[in-house]
Amino acid sequence: MSRIGKKPVELPAGVTASVSGQTVEVKGPKGTQTFKATDDVTISIDGNVVTVEPRGKSKRARQQWGMSRTMVANLATGVSEGFKKELELSGVGYRAQMQGNVLKLSLGYSHDVNFEVPEGVTVTSAKPTEITVEGIDAQLVGQVAANIRAWRKPEPYKGKGIKYKGEYIFRKEGKKK
Repeated sequence: MSRIGKKPVELPAGVTASVSGQTVEVKGPKGTQTFKATDDVTISIDGNVVTVEPRGKSKRARQQWGMSRTMVANLATGVSEGFKKELELSGVGYRAQMQGNVLKLSLGYSHDVNFEVPEGVTVTSAKPTEITVEGIDAQLVGQVAANIRAWRKPEPYKGKGIKYKGEYIFRKEGKKK
């Protein structure tokens, strides 16, 4: 049984939700987001509380129960507070800077990497070694941060590369003479 699915989603102040069929629409100060649930769950709104219940006792219904509840909770969090991922660059000459809608990364390649920032996400670089990805869609923010990190993942010997802020890089010992 899903334990997270049993917990109702409390909508923060200033956030409203509406259900039409299997589609949930959440409006807040930062924008509007929608989520289409599968037919395995029933979504209901009572005041400022959204509850998700499974239809039946099948394995798929129980799987969708917890996932749907988490998706609705992410919608509520996104339109009220937003999501944020912070990345750090470590390595000699590794730099990042924003130029319009393009993130220019110097990562030790023979050329600079130009990363086009997708719609719905804001990328800022306050310092040359820090990148902040912000937006209201949790999945999109995480995917953009992962795409930026994929250009130069941290390596285990010197720790050079792009890592998430607070991420622990398992360090290996180098060659012995």
